[in-house]
This record gives sequence, C-alpha cells and structure tokens, in this order.
Amino acid sequence: MFLASDNTGPAHPQVMEHIMAANAGYAMPYGVDPIMDNVRSMIRDIFEAPQAAVYLVSTGTTANALALACYCQPWETVFCSPVAHIHEDECNAPEFYSGGAKLTLVPGTDKMTPKALRKSISIEESRGVHGPQRGAVSITQVTERGSVYALDELAALTDVAKSFGLPVHLDGARFANAMVKLGCTAAEMTWKLGVDVVSFGGTKNGCLGVEAVVFFDPDKAWEFELRRKRGGHLFSKHRYLSAQMQGYLENDLWMETAARANASSQRLAAGLQAKGAEFLYAPDANMIFASFPRATHQKLHDAGAKYYIWEGSLEGDDPDEMLAARLVCDWSMSEQNIDQFLSYL
Repeated sequence: MFLASDNTGPAHPQVMEHIMAANAGYAMPYGVDPIMDNVRSMIRDIFEAPQAAVYLVSTGTTANALALACYCQPWETVFCSPVAHIHEDECNAPEFYSGGAKLTLVPGTDKMTPKALRKSISIEESRGVHGPQRGAVSITQVTERGSVYALDELAALTDVAKSFGLPVHLDGARFANAMVKLGCTAAEMTWKLGVDVVSFGGTKNGCLGVEAVVFFDPDKAWEFELRRKRGGHLFSKHRYLSAQMQGYLENDLWMETAARANASSQRLAAGLQAKGAEFLYAPDANMIFASFPRATHQKLHDAGAKYYIWEGSLEGDDPDEMLAARLVCDWSMSEQNIDQFLSYL
C-alpha cells in the first residue's frame, strides 16, 4: 500500500510502449526528433494556443526553475505560497537558475488570497535600489496540500498580478488532476485567465519522467532554449522524452489517469471520514491530509502500511494524540488496496 506519493507508482504501459517504439532506428537529437513535432502540435491543440512555445524537460524542478528564470531577473522576487514546491522542495533551484532572485512568501495557507498577494507585492519596490524588485507570481495547481483553486480564484490572483504588470507562472505538476476536478479545459485554467507560462506535469500522472514547459508568449522561447542548454537540461536522446509525452497525451490518457487517481482519492477520503479522521485541507484531487490517533498509525505501520507520510512520532505515551498523514493516490491505485488500508483503521 504505497500512499506516500504519486511518484511511487509505475509508468503507464501506454507510455512504456511509446518509449519502446521510439527505441527503433535513429532519430535526430536535442529536440528536433519527429515525435517532438507531433507532441508540440498536440500540446498546442490541448491548450488552444497555436503559437505557444513547447519544451520538454525531465523533472518538475527543472520546469519550474527554468520557466521562472525567464521571467525573473536576479534582483527581482517571485511571489508564492509558503508551502509552494519552489520554496519547500527544490533546494533553491529557482534562485540558482535565475541567478539569485529571491522568493517572497505570501502569508496564508496553501492557497494564496488576492488580498494577501496584493499586500505582499505592494510592500516590495518600497526601498528603491536597496530592496528586491517585483517579479513573477507563481501559483501551484493542485496545491501542495491537495487543494484546487477554482477558476474564479485563479482569475482573482492573476488580476492582482496583472494590475502590477507582473507575469504569472503556474506550477502544474498535478495539472490534469486539477482539470478533472474542475471540469474545465486547459486553456480555461491558464492563458484565458492570464497565466503566461505553465509547467505541465507528466511524471506524477503515469509518465517515467517528463514535464512540459508551455510559454503562451513565444518571445520567451529562445531564452528558455539557452537556459535549458546552459543549465545542463537539454537531453541528447530527446526522443525518449518526446515518446513519453506522446504516449501520455494520446487518446487522452493523461485525463484518464488523473480521473482514476482522483476517484481513488475520493474513495479513500470517504472511508477515512466514515472512520472519524479529521481532514486538515479539503481533499479536492488525489492528495489527502488527515489526522488520526497515534494508535491507529501504529496499527497501520504494523500491518505493513508504512509508506505514507505523517507528522509527529509513532513513539509516544498518548495513543490518542492525533498525528497528521499525507496520503496520495496515483493512477494505478486499486480499490482493493484502498479498502485494505481502510480495513486496518
């Protein structure tokens, strides 16, 4: 029962089949393979953005850091949530790849609010040359606590950013899971709301290791290419990235896998709620944060359900103390596994 992360699951067979098909014969390197031409067209169609510049990299950290570097000078700052992946989980990669731009954490929880964002932006550029200048706004969808911004919530944040003339980056490591939850289109969740660049995730949703960076402003294309090469993230045998993304997008597999993961999470959430677990955040997509007693954690651990993340120690005198858990469902999670986990509760 692997509920620690959607990174722990297998790649989808359709993705693997495309990799094997790409392994025959020869193909030009560095992203000029014919498969990439098809991927670029597919992503442009998905986002209803025929002029978009589309690139592939191998990790989400690379996608976020290089995309933000194109929109943030070293003396500027990126505005983000206190629990954003770019702050908590990327080892200062955005700062590194931008040449030193800092991050400004917008006070609040996993979701930024327009009021808090406006206040944070307003504070900067108040000390002239002595302080950081205003840079990009980065929004995470799905958030790192499993919440999904509604479209009007996203629009309110992008409106604030645009009122200051700032670009907007969307960290979409779980982009498809958010789309399934909202029942919207990719365009409705991005450029139609004012998003300038999106990290379009594949790894967490059935791929082996590939993310797309989609610029709705093609003027940033050449700069990204230079930064990707200079940063050591331009794959020589690029066709294996292209093949993954092609398999992921073909026949809307990316939506199917996200729907499966979300449905599994909802089944798990319903079972947890029935057994008295306390939710720390709304379980909107495929990630749940819930608390249950130490004794229950110990029981799960003894039964073999060790691979999920919790806060606090299993060792303690109070069996009733509530400890937080993070439970993440990937596309391959079976109903049997979920029911088995719930039975241990």
